[in-house]
Amino acid sequence: MLAFIKEEVSLLIALITLLFFKTGGAEYLADGTPLAVYIPLSILLLVVVIWTIFGVVRHSDILAIRLGDPYGTLILTLSVISLEVVMISSVMLTGDSNPTLARDTMFAVVMIISTGLVGLTLLLGGWRYHTQQFNLDGVKSYLVAIIPLALVCLVLPNFTEGGSIGGLSVSMSWMLGLVSIMLYGIFLMIQTKSHSHFFVDADHLNDEHHHHASSHSNLYHGVLLLICLVTVMLLAKTLAMPINYSITTLGAPASLGGFLVACIILAPEAVGAIKAALNNQLQRAMNLYFGSVLATIALTVPAVLLVGSIAGEEVRLGLSPADMVLLVTTLMVCKVSFSSGRTHALHGATHLVLFVVYLFLMFE
Repeated sequence: MLAFIKEEVSLLIALITLLFFKTGGAEYLADGTPLAVYIPLSILLLVVVIWTIFGVVRHSDILAIRLGDPYGTLILTLSVISLEVVMISSVMLTGDSNPTLARDTMFAVVMIISTGLVGLTLLLGGWRYHTQQFNLDGVKSYLVAIIPLALVCLVLPNFTEGGSIGGLSVSMSWMLGLVSIMLYGIFLMIQTKSHSHFFVDADHLNDEHHHHASSHSNLYHGVLLLICLVTVMLLAKTLAMPINYSITTLGAPASLGGFLVACIILAPEAVGAIKAALNNQLQRAMNLYFGSVLATIALTVPAVLLVGSIAGEEVRLGLSPADMVLLVTTLMVCKVSFSSGRTHALHGATHLVLFVVYLFLMFE
């Protein structure tokens, strides 16, 4: 028992923190709370969330090493995306009507990963190793599915007769949902069965990470990984309270709150991917990043369309003109950056430039 407490102290503290905020502690994050209480409590909540995230990374790393790619990275990707879908669906059902919620969330995830996180990872990896290699067939498999899904789901609705601009007719909603699920299902078969070697870095296939050695079973780490992820998700929703309060006080755009919460939710994959790139395992980093982008679009679209249909809520997927241009540019840069099987720091810097533009447009 003492060994468990020592190993999982971050999770235990996170659960205590969650219990505190869910049993009345959230009142201290409401308007009118003295800043002497509000600010330290908000900082403490942020620290606990980040600490728990590192617990997520630890368990996912152990599973990834034991199971090997692509199964190891797929576990973390599907766990995070599943919780993301649940969060969006719950907000749609319980909150005020927001027809662009799913669109804005998907676009934020795509841009944060494809420009910000990919750019930072390539820049740091390129700075340390000058040139890094990855399995070209694997990344091409991701992009060949991401590009059409992103454009069909986030751009095409602006040019169809679905009612309001960016809206969808009933038949097109069913078509997009079925196509998204079908394409992702085929991708998973390719990734885990017939072409699993596309998603493995042969040069680092036998790398060992002895500092992650554990005597516990895969089931133990899998259960704790899920508990950590759920805890991070619930704490992140509580953390949105001080974030939204700060945004209102500073007069920042409302979309910034969702952006910051999305950054926290994506942090487990970001930390794991950056660590992999710094260990010269760029393929694992790309599996995490592009796997998340693909799963976000392919699983979120049918889920929110189904929830919207059942609840009678309008769902708008079409992006604004400026965001459409930025999305297309991002996909083009991804295609060029990952066209040769090698990357360097310039590729990372280019992606980060697009991320800066994305942040600028958020405040424009």
